[in-house]
Amino acid sequence: MIRVPTGPVRNASMASRLYTWARWAVRRRRWVIATWILLFAVVGGLGATLHGKTSTEFTVPGVESQRAQDLLKQKFPPAAGGVVRIVVAAPKGASVTDPAEQKALNSALRKAEAVPGVVVVSRPASSGAVSADGTIAYADVRFKQEAAEVPQSAKDDLSTVMEPVRDAGMQVELGGSAMLPQTKAGGPAELAGVLIAFAILAVALGSLVAAGLPLVTALVGVGVGVLGTMFVSRFVTMTGTATTLALMIGLAVGIDYALFVISRHREQLDDPDTQWEESIARATATAGSAVVFAGATVVIALAALAITGIPFLTVMGLAGAVTVLIAVLVAISLLPAVLGVFGERMRPRRKNRTSKRQNRAPGTWGLAWARAVTRAPAAVLLVGVVGLLAIALPARDLRLGLPSYASQPDTSTQHRSYDLLTKGFGPGFNATLTTVIDTDGIPKDQRQARVTELRGALSADKDVTAVSAPVSNPVGDLTVMAVVPKSSPDAQATTDLVHRLRENATTVADAGGTLYVTGQTAMAIDVAGKLADALPLFIAIIVILALILLTIAFRSVLVPLKAALGFLLSVGASLGAAVWVFQQGHANGLLDVAATGPVPSFLPVLLIGVLFGLAMDYEVFLVSRMREHHEHSGDPAEAIAQGISRSARVVVAAALIMVAVFGGFIFNEDPIIKAIGFALAFGVFVDAFIVRMTLVPAAMALIGRHAWSMPGWLGRLVPDVDIEGARLPAPAPAELSTSISAPGNPVDDKAAIRL
Repeated sequence: MIRVPTGPVRNASMASRLYTWARWAVRRRRWVIATWILLFAVVGGLGATLHGKTSTEFTVPGVESQRAQDLLKQKFPPAAGGVVRIVVAAPKGASVTDPAEQKALNSALRKAEAVPGVVVVSRPASSGAVSADGTIAYADVRFKQEAAEVPQSAKDDLSTVMEPVRDAGMQVELGGSAMLPQTKAGGPAELAGVLIAFAILAVALGSLVAAGLPLVTALVGVGVGVLGTMFVSRFVTMTGTATTLALMIGLAVGIDYALFVISRHREQLDDPDTQWEESIARATATAGSAVVFAGATVVIALAALAITGIPFLTVMGLAGAVTVLIAVLVAISLLPAVLGVFGERMRPRRKNRTSKRQNRAPGTWGLAWARAVTRAPAAVLLVGVVGLLAIALPARDLRLGLPSYASQPDTSTQHRSYDLLTKGFGPGFNATLTTVIDTDGIPKDQRQARVTELRGALSADKDVTAVSAPVSNPVGDLTVMAVVPKSSPDAQATTDLVHRLRENATTVADAGGTLYVTGQTAMAIDVAGKLADALPLFIAIIVILALILLTIAFRSVLVPLKAALGFLLSVGASLGAAVWVFQQGHANGLLDVAATGPVPSFLPVLLIGVLFGLAMDYEVFLVSRMREHHEHSGDPAEAIAQGISRSARVVVAAALIMVAVFGGFIFNEDPIIKAIGFALAFGVFVDAFIVRMTLVPAAMALIGRHAWSMPGWLGRLVPDVDIEGARLPAPAPAELSTSISAPGNPVDDKAAIRL
């Protein structure tokens, strides 16, 4: 048995440093709280007043579709502008070519030409943009700005000028590259997730005051992180998804980290001999160490998204990482100060002061669960692993992409325009590709012939419906043609067509020219391909990172291996569930998924990065309590039971909070946010309840005492961070304790709650 040292803290371990820091934070709680309030006000003011614009485009520099866009901006700027496609449908029994309907439409389109930023407006009758039955037509309104730069006011103006067309009985919807919707967060569903989290906290902590503290501190951390991200968007191109992801992750981990510390604090205060100042310091040293370590894994995992080489994903990961870092700082600085304000009032009420031993007993259901799982560990492991592999099976058919307008809500104008175009012109019309032919290297007298020959070759492809007439820039060294596939934007056949067109573009290549394929559909395909290529390296880095961090945390070889394998099972199951719902179309009505399609291309790397960090939260919290008991008892079997017993309620509550917060985003209208929220909620549920609460104790039971051993040479290399606080000084006797807010004054309730 290891003896707990007494006296001052001499060991510079993580726990001892946090112990000293927490005592200082409680002693200076006025200044600590005031500093955070000032920081929130300053960052909030900057973010609210000096924020930049968020982008709706997911672009990747260097891929072919982006090179083509850059070439268009350089040599043919009008062709690079954003487009709003106005789609009209005639009333039943009428045609858009009827005199009355055509007059109303042409009048509105003339007014559209006067909208600020508009370069040209096409006419359906003259451009062949009328369906065969005459019921549906479209007109393209091209802007001088890029799609992401077209102001919302201009889109609103277009909708306004089309009112007379609606009054004439025609349906009018808006689509096109410039109509990508902005990501929005903070709706009723997300608020419901927070309310559910509060209810879970109230049950887990047994106090409304204690339940409110994690929410308050989490909101402070999220406010600083998200508002700071908004301010940074003034200087860095950032997608709306980045701020939503920062809100989603920051809120979830902020609540959980505060829960870990507060639950440990109240557990210690359940002993009437424990003084509240000492309890705050020890809770910050022990649970706070787990928070720091777990938070570091989340930060590193999110920051590792930079290795993909994709700017929007790098910014997204860094925004989430900074928000998590702030959540950690809040948990180890602001939270101890706030706990110092409440002082004695955080002590649980005791119904029967004489039954101290019974009141301090660990949770009986957690102990019963641990003993049930470890009674037949091999069978539990087999059933659990097979079950998770079965859930992961759909991931074999994983197809990555970016959601088309078909994935937008049924009530949105983008979705309705998509449906009208599909009805009038076929499913491939919404997947129209833009071919850009750089003819600068072709002799001038051969350019037209080569382009004509290329058009014929493109038209001959079995998956192409039509190829538009070529349009050249004034200089004549760049030509653009639209290629309409037979299949929809999300179909695998369209992806195959893009690759085939690029591979077989020998007509112009042999003559010295270059063919590029771009457009929204091609860009989505290129982004998916880039991310798919980066995925193996990213997974390898994350797994290696897990092994290193957990080896340092637990001074063990087998525990990190087990944790990494469990993490891979959680990721596989979450991806399998995402494919089953969003790609294969199961439970679409229940989750309000507008249409099936590929899984968002960056969801796997985001899921791996975020879920890795969150999985390590539960791993560190559970296993650190096991190791803490093993350090004092030396009994590995009892360490498993007591570790689960003492941490089960907190881990279950933390996981349910994560599921509630992430689950609230499932009902966000943005299909990308919806998919991310579902994958994270499902992944956290699987990882917490199946992997950590079930498979981990079963595996630990099979490993036995070998779980806490490591080769001597490795032990000399690995630092001992002591996240369990085994070398903290013994608590001072209660009768000798004095108020740390005013040395020399005895502790009383008034001093405890006074700022």
